[in-house]
Amino acid sequence: MNSTLTTPASLDDPAPAAAAWVRTWGAAPQAPDNSVSSVEPFENATLRQVVRISGGGHHLRIRISNEYGTAPLTIGAARVALADADGAIQDSSSRAITFGRQSTVTVPAGAPALSDPVDLTVPALSRLAISLYLPGRVHTATCHGTFHTLGWLIPGDATTRTALPAKAAPLPAQALITAVEVQPDTPTQAITVLGDSRVDGIGSTPGTDRRWTDLLAERLHAHGSRTRCVVNQGIGGNRLLTEGIGTAALARFDRDILATPGLGHVVIAVGNDLVFSFAPRNEETAALLAVFPGEPVGVDDIIAAHLQAAARARAHGAKVYAATIAPYGGSDMYTPKGDKAREQINDWIRTSGAFDAVLDFDAVWRDPADPSRIHDDLHMGDHLHGNDAGYAALAESIDLSLFD
Repeated sequence: MNSTLTTPASLDDPAPAAAAWVRTWGAAPQAPDNSVSSVEPFENATLRQVVRISGGGHHLRIRISNEYGTAPLTIGAARVALADADGAIQDSSSRAITFGRQSTVTVPAGAPALSDPVDLTVPALSRLAISLYLPGRVHTATCHGTFHTLGWLIPGDATTRTALPAKAAPLPAQALITAVEVQPDTPTQAITVLGDSRVDGIGSTPGTDRRWTDLLAERLHAHGSRTRCVVNQGIGGNRLLTEGIGTAALARFDRDILATPGLGHVVIAVGNDLVFSFAPRNEETAALLAVFPGEPVGVDDIIAAHLQAAARARAHGAKVYAATIAPYGGSDMYTPKGDKAREQINDWIRTSGAFDAVLDFDAVWRDPADPSRIHDDLHMGDHLHGNDAGYAALAESIDLSLFD
């Protein structure tokens, strides 16, 4: 039978008693376009994707998004299982995912869908294989353009298959899955990070969970912190105030940050407004800047955007931390005027008292011999994004007591 979200299914039994849910993994949804990894239409195919959660629990649920879809999205079958590091499904762990107690669901264009609770115990830092069968043609799949996990496209309904068939093809982007939530065994809270490509982990090794948010989750787990769920809501190329790659951060703030179940802490780490506003206009940057329409913004605009995000987060009872903007000297986007603006914004972040704490990422990455540049050992070669060592340095610099 098919459950269509526009007409809720009639349930014979009362719903189970409410319990505390906490988001343990997330990927900010984006519209598929030429600015992110190309996603071809899907039809009669299974998407199998592996995600690593941060905190564990005894039940889980999955959030599917058709928010940027142009037509209703039908999920014909769905399953979740514990997965090994290479994506192989662990024996006896596969469970059916249902929506309104039905095995299929049709999600209207522009809407998300939240699954029923799945009875599966998932340890902290475990990997999940999530399989979605798409029987009809999906022309426009809501996705996440930076693909750090493992994923495959398999012909037909392969949701119950434990091994990948020979015809499985790699997925170019995270598709349709935007969150995993758990019911933890003990009370916990989530840290949700609003960010751009340095949060999204551009430059880290794909498939190895080496973004700084992944490493922070590992540290919190080893520390025994009450807060163990770290949700990465970064989008490469994203800006606070202006559309570009992904919906502007302040426009997606309610959906991607404030709607996080179990939200306790918000980290603001977006520097692209500054980078693109002050970038040189030349042949080297012309193609990239064409993706980023809109008028440049100034220091006061960026400060006002930080204050707005902080106020909205505090209105939801969350603590608010801001990250300073790391250097980018030596990159194609650098100008001395932009670096001066970066220093002004960082000075304000450090001294204004507008935040509950400051994560001084600028201090961690800058080269002592030239503070306008990232230390050579910490960037991926473009003088703009970190490498595995660079993101590890950010994670190690964070005071875990902020989340006790």
